Amino acid sequence: MHFVIKLFPEIIIKSPPVRKRFIKQLRDNLRRMLKGRYAGVQVLSQWDKIEVVAEGADAERDAFISRLLANTPGVANFSHVSTHPLGSYDEMADLLWPMYGESLKDRSFCLRVKRSGKHEFNSSEFEREVGGRLFQRSGASKVQLKGADVEIRLDIRGQVLSVLESTVQGLGGFPLGTQDSVLSLISGGFDSTVASYMAIKRGLRTHYCFFNLGGRAHELGVKEVAWYLWDKYGASHRVKFITVPFEDVVAEILTKVDNSQMGVVLKRMMLRAATEVAQSWKVEAMVTGEAVAQVSSQTLTNLSVIDSVTDMLTLRPLVTMDKNAIIDVARAIGTEEFAANMPEYCGVISVKPTTRAKPERIEYEESKFDFAVLDAAIAGRREENIDQMMDDWIDLPSVEVFSAPQPGAVILDIRHPDEVERKPLDAGATDIERVPFYALQNSYKKLDPSQHYLLYCDKGVMSQLHAELLKDQGFDNLAVYRPGTP
Repeated sequence: MHFVIKLFPEIIIKSPPVRKRFIKQLRDNLRRMLKGRYAGVQVLSQWDKIEVVAEGADAERDAFISRLLANTPGVANFSHVSTHPLGSYDEMADLLWPMYGESLKDRSFCLRVKRSGKHEFNSSEFEREVGGRLFQRSGASKVQLKGADVEIRLDIRGQVLSVLESTVQGLGGFPLGTQDSVLSLISGGFDSTVASYMAIKRGLRTHYCFFNLGGRAHELGVKEVAWYLWDKYGASHRVKFITVPFEDVVAEILTKVDNSQMGVVLKRMMLRAATEVAQSWKVEAMVTGEAVAQVSSQTLTNLSVIDSVTDMLTLRPLVTMDKNAIIDVARAIGTEEFAANMPEYCGVISVKPTTRAKPERIEYEESKFDFAVLDAAIAGRREENIDQMMDDWIDLPSVEVFSAPQPGAVILDIRHPDEVERKPLDAGATDIERVPFYALQNSYKKLDPSQHYLLYCDKGVMSQLHAELLKDQGFDNLAVYRPGTP
């Protein structure tokens, strides 16, 4: 197994010291995510690329590494490569024929060669000689240097020839850890999740701050999407998930603040709290999913009034994006279904919300607010490592766990569709239904109440939490299916 990784072009044009630092960071990130998972995998860096190499063939390992490379910031693209001893022109044509011969018939093609080392030929000669032999044997329509139907890419280093068999597009961006840390204010909707992703992609180590307005179900849903973002795009670095209980803050606003000013005041309270959280972790900036004029609180006037409560930099990656474009990104990165099934907890709903907040009016409304309530919310925050935050879900009823399918029960596979596709569940003759965890809370009440269900996920954590949450809501016809448990 051999992958060759091309770096994001903005890395290549950096000064030599910066480029060296970025490449080292990307190499270290990949090593960290592969460590302990597969023995014998090496990550090697060069001036303009990184290589991932391992002995032998292992389809599961290679598929995992391919997914990892496709979702790691800093990777422009990567190619699966096979290496061979360099031979004569005839031998190289014979080598390439089983790989490409049949695909060339009646199609245009070109041969691209990059070469380093001392040889009796140059790159153009190798392309002409080997390409000519393939053309004569294949029945290709023509050799076409630009826009060919098939492009065969070779790399020659010394006496080793590498064939770049397939190329996959990467995320681009900068390696995680090359930039400072930020705190993303995440609600679980389309905007905040896409903004978080864009921060990660730019190399920013992204922590999460969640203002809980909707109780356990909302908190669990936001934790799931934050964990998904971290696990898929940012798992090279451990980050924090901070929950700030904001129900009492909302209640104080609802009883003390004029209806038209409530939205702006709530956002100011959130920014005040997030600033304290960020400073406690020495984070450089905050990230929000706000876009100009998307809602009433996001006019330029209101954003200016909201920002005035903090000296900390607030980044808004989506500030000029259209909603449809934001949803398109959410769909591409896999968070669309999370957001679509996330309950909306806006906290306060104004009948006629102001779009041109005046600082003096907002300050007057806030003078009626008891800031001890905000201080209590900040002091009562819960800070967890994101990779451990599901381990300590407290005060929920326990549910029964089965290591084997039960007679008459239906297994609900609650994994993300990507996981189901990669690793389908085999439960023999037992019926299996797919209900992704992000849709489970809304979908479960529509299922047959007389049927007994077993919830299943890979590690048993999500299924356990959702089963306990559903049981807390009065559903007793369910348990957890966890193969291999005692």
